[in-house]
Amino acid sequence: MTQAKPTSATQHIRLKRVYDPPENSDGFRVLVDRLWPRGLHKDRAALDLWCKDIAPSDSLRKWFGHDPRRFAEFRRRYWQELERNPGAVADLEAILEKHPVVTLLYSARDPEHNQAVVLREFLLKRAGRKP
Repeated sequence: MTQAKPTSATQHIRLKRVYDPPENSDGFRVLVDRLWPRGLHKDRAALDLWCKDIAPSDSLRKWFGHDPRRFAEFRRRYWQELERNPGAVADLEAILEKHPVVTLLYSARDPEHNQAVVLREFLLKRAGRKP
């Protein structure tokens, strides 16, 4: 895995549920779900970008089913998918370079067991920072 150049932006990767109201402190808002969140109108989401290509594959998402007991294995498998998807990772890293604060948005109800948590860890590790 190629290491990304550490930046101050990577220190400012925030996580937030897409259903929560947008705030100015969110900075650049990126939805990292493959599917559009149920019941959410696009205007209310206040997205800057929908990065569905970096989300877990449909098969991995369905296997995980947001079951916390499967989270460790989900994390391992999702990291493998991210490592095999350098284009989408590079696109998101470019956004991190340009914006002082980036908020990764997710629709899952569980704030500790979702793909945005794993993606943030992955990006911070590539940048040489501790999650």
